[in-house]
Amino acid sequence: MTFEPGTPPAEAATDDHVLATWLATVAGERLLEVRAEGLEGKELKDAGDRAAHELLMGLLAEHRPDDAVLSEEGKDDKVRLGKSRVWIVDPLDGTREFSEPPREDWAVHVALWQDGDLVAGAVAQPALGETFNTGRPPVVPPRSSERPRIAVSRTRPPAFVQALADEIGAELVPMGSAGVKVISVTRDVTDAYVHAGGQYEWDSAAPVAVARAAGLFTSRVDGSPLEYNRENVSLPDLIVCRPELGDQIVAFVRKHGTD
Repeated sequence: MTFEPGTPPAEAATDDHVLATWLATVAGERLLEVRAEGLEGKELKDAGDRAAHELLMGLLAEHRPDDAVLSEEGKDDKVRLGKSRVWIVDPLDGTREFSEPPREDWAVHVALWQDGDLVAGAVAQPALGETFNTGRPPVVPPRSSERPRIAVSRTRPPAFVQALADEIGAELVPMGSAGVKVISVTRDVTDAYVHAGGQYEWDSAAPVAVARAAGLFTSRVDGSPLEYNRENVSLPDLIVCRPELGDQIVAFVRKHGTD
């Protein structure tokens, strides 16, 4: 489905799932336009970050003017801490991969936190032409691999994940973008995404919202809940996996740690 910036579906006026989906989709379409302009390297990265951020901030100001916004590319206005509704967005997750056409493993994240929890979210993978969302959650297919598959960073895979893979007989699948890694679990490309070592709320809010809606297990690596719209936006670790793997992964981390 193709959306035009500035003209959301009528349902978006009252349905946050529809709005999140539309916002992520049109930002992704804008990024594809930027990618086609012939820029390279840092110029392409900066142009993508700026274009998607400005589009999302403008559309949120127009369509949800009373809500706060936390964006990777914006100033962290602490007024959000006193708000009951906060949009948490990553205008371009996987900037490195975005700057390396024709790579597909980059995304746009749009999530809504309300009164203590994530209530809506969408992850657009523009190069695939798909937006995964909480309004129509992905249906996770049966596992097609005999061995568990764990998504990891293609540039900075945490060392402990290799030990985890050895312990449970898994294979590692490198890819970019935290959102793409989470969504890979819903698509049966992988069975788990396990990370420690540095992320922020915008890296995981939308993907986690979609993963939860799809029935996947989500937590910090020690099994504690993932919490959002906190004063310190660092959220350095997470697990997203098929439900049957959750206890096993948490037990490994509690026993061996992540160092």
